Amino acid sequence: MPILHIAQAEFDGWLSPEVMDYVASILRIQPIEVYEVATFYTMFNLKPVGKCLIEVCHTGPCWLMGAEDVVRYIEKKLGIKNGETTADGMFTLKTVECLASCGTAPMMQIGETYHENLTLEKVDTILEEHKNAGVRRTHWEKEKIKS
Repeated sequence: MPILHIAQAEFDGWLSPEVMDYVASILRIQPIEVYEVATFYTMFNLKPVGKCLIEVCHTGPCWLMGAEDVVRYIEKKLGIKNGETTADGMFTLKTVECLASCGTAPMMQIGETYHENLTLEKVDTILEEHKNAGVRRTHWEKEKIKS
């Protein structure tokens, strides 16, 4: 899994079949073994994503506290559906499994930042901040710059 995280960061934020084959060759395992892991965990992206990946938790506690409303609101506001990217390539919306913040549901993650106790007003503010900031650098991009 750590190698898949590195590969995803190095290859534009997603794991293409070619990248997964490359990882398999490095590990000297069958490509299917890599595919099984990459397709099981929602933290791996199997298609290109926007510069700002919005991951909304949709497991039980978040759902009970309104995560579905948050997802529908983001879809309407950005004009995309779950799993899609805005035409400008800025935002991708993705529902994910538990992000371990049940006590502060509903919540979403953008990059490494958790946004908790969400309301639709908070979602507006968060999206505006990211839109105004333009291109956000990922953790991996920051590390590359430091090197």
